[in-house]
Amino acid sequence: MNILSTLLAIEKSERLPVYLQLANQLMGLIRNGTLQPGYRLLSTRQLAGMLKIHRRTVVQAYDELLAQGWLESHTGNGTFVAKNLPEIQVTSKEETPEKSSNSLKKAGFKFETPPYLNRPVLKSDTRLHLDDGFPDPRLAPLEELSRAYRSQLLNGNPYMRLGYGDTKGSSWLRQELSVYLNETRGLKVSADNILITRGVIMGIHLVSTGLLRRGDFVVVDSPGWFGANMNFVQAGANVIELPVDEFGLDVDALEEVCKKQSIRLLYVTSHHHYPTTVALRADRRIKLIKLSDKYGFIIFEDDYDYDFHYLSKPLLPLAGADKAGMVMYCGSFTKTISPAFRVGYLVGPEDVIAQLARLRRIIDRQGDQMLENAMAELIQTGVIQRHLRKSVRVYKQRRDFFCDLLKTKLGDRVSFQIPDGGMAVWAKFDPEINLKELAGKALKKDLYFSEGSNAYPGSPRHNAIRLGFASSNLEELEESIHIIKDLL
Repeated sequence: MNILSTLLAIEKSERLPVYLQLANQLMGLIRNGTLQPGYRLLSTRQLAGMLKIHRRTVVQAYDELLAQGWLESHTGNGTFVAKNLPEIQVTSKEETPEKSSNSLKKAGFKFETPPYLNRPVLKSDTRLHLDDGFPDPRLAPLEELSRAYRSQLLNGNPYMRLGYGDTKGSSWLRQELSVYLNETRGLKVSADNILITRGVIMGIHLVSTGLLRRGDFVVVDSPGWFGANMNFVQAGANVIELPVDEFGLDVDALEEVCKKQSIRLLYVTSHHHYPTTVALRADRRIKLIKLSDKYGFIIFEDDYDYDFHYLSKPLLPLAGADKAGMVMYCGSFTKTISPAFRVGYLVGPEDVIAQLARLRRIIDRQGDQMLENAMAELIQTGVIQRHLRKSVRVYKQRRDFFCDLLKTKLGDRVSFQIPDGGMAVWAKFDPEINLKELAGKALKKDLYFSEGSNAYPGSPRHNAIRLGFASSNLEELEESIHIIKDLL
């Protein structure tokens, strides 16, 4: 009996063509050393008869392996395993190292797993959710966006429309954004000051990689956003945490650090601080700009949900008062429409933007040109602006309703300040409440909220979490609070 009769098995019910099944199996036998260089294969007629398949199928399989160099054919003499292949020693299962027994699950080489990368991915599939502060996609202008996206796919020069574009992002979107940001945020920028990203996190990564050197000192607030801190640590920077109070980052503490240590970059969420939602007070904003100018550190201003402010008009960003070119300003449409739409923007001096665009090219040649142009159309036609006005009204109503529920139903166990803006409430729970256990029990009731254990690496626990209200309607908010009350 030929050795191949026990080693080859064809499944005609599989989706993979039979000739490729045969070719792949023969290739595997050559790779593991079962079929050594120079081994003479059965004729196509013999192998077809043995496997009960059509001879043409075997011919196709042999031709595939001949083309790839696994086999060689000698006219009138037969088909052989290529002689130029190295000999491979056949190993038994007992001799096979354990590490190679499941190579798809465990790598055969060593690599480091830094602890700072172990951050849970926010991904809720429950019916109810008091999330991190996400928008409600049910309010998003999806019909207008789909029409604009379809228009970009079908209209215009296809070579230009569907080809490579500027690494800075869609020129149309950058032009529309420059007008939009100048009108709404008091900036004075042009398209050349803007780099389109796939979100704020990409802007942070580009700045960390392009502007930080190993050993640099970066100041962040505490509590703060661990997603930003991960990038600074990954870049090799030393992270210094400074406290946040009811008026935002402690700028006096920052000045004391600057007197002792050269700071390269400060990361700040000045409008609605993450996670506490407080705004950086006016006097601190002025002092922060002066300190940056005096000590020469970069300010990375993360303005993740600028448009959603309920007390008055949104506070103008630090970038609008920057006269020395020290502020990198970053925002996103993630909170405007939905996290699935990965379009953000990084604003800064032209020379820095050009440099970061060159860096972006080596990790992500360009973004989604179709989506970026569709977003440009929605800004140009005022769709985004109308959507924001509607969303602010709806979210304000939800904030007021949610805060009233928190006060009346959970007031003895939870303390909070009504946020002036944003999409979440910073809720401080009674110290005796185990938030991890509470979140686990709520999950069994089909309600998700963060248990907060990963929010404060290196900082004391506050026994506080963000409870997002914007993505739920009034009925869902009421049901969610009743579940928490019953569990407590």
